[in-house]
Amino acid sequence: MKHITRRAAVAGASVLPFAVVGATRAQARFPDRPIRLIIPWAAGGPADSGFRILAESVAKKLGQPVIVENKGGAAGVLGALALQEAKPDGYTISQMHMGVLRQPLLNKSLTYDPLKDLTYILQITGFVMGVVVRTEAPWKTLAELLAYAKANPGKLNWGTLGIGSTQHLAMERVGMAQGLTWTHAPYRGTADTLRALLGGEIDFASESSGWAPMVQAGKLRLLAVFTAERAKRFPDVPTVKELGYEVVVDSPGGLVGPKGMDPAV
Repeated sequence: MKHITRRAAVAGASVLPFAVVGATRAQARFPDRPIRLIIPWAAGGPADSGFRILAESVAKKLGQPVIVENKGGAAGVLGALALQEAKPDGYTISQMHMGVLRQPLLNKSLTYDPLKDLTYILQITGFVMGVVVRTEAPWKTLAELLAYAKANPGKLNWGTLGIGSTQHLAMERVGMAQGLTWTHAPYRGTADTLRALLGGEIDFASESSGWAPMVQAGKLRLLAVFTAERAKRFPDVPTVKELGYEVVVDSPGGLVGPKGMDPAV
């Protein structure tokens, strides 16, 4: 599990033209207009940044622009919802993440069937998720943060990119194991969550690896990661599982299209 690096994005670009546009035998003139790539998060987060690199590389290969459209909010399902109205012609696709599968189970107002109403194109990568605080925060470890939350019920505010997101549920499982009471604040994307953290709106964040540059720059402190093993970029940071919580997050990401896409497209 890792964030999207430039190398991974360029490598993915060599696959995406075939996955999205398919063989030219099926559609000799495809694409003859720009392709719309929906990122269901606010601009500036790790998914947005990585898929923009991918879109740029693919556009060069296809000879047509790949236009990135951010649709943040609703715990990341606005891309899947937009695909319900799109034609299955390969000109509208969206980032895929686990919330697309999970949210219809949590929110009965979502009427799409994630297994039947989408065309799954390919998996590209996953994301490292972790718990971060500002560097000036008093907590040096996750244990210290949780001990403070235990001693001060309801005092801590924390954020993620949405209710029911992987980041949200993973942290709530840790809190439930300790019987903690705190306040979760949902945002429209990782970038918004981290801006809120840096601005002092929240005390900590459970988020994907958009925090990495800020940790390396000394603006944020990474307390723990939710991966099965320690992150290679942060080998001194323990996993949540190491600390005694059976919470391991595998969050694959990829691309989906509207229902009924021709396999050749």
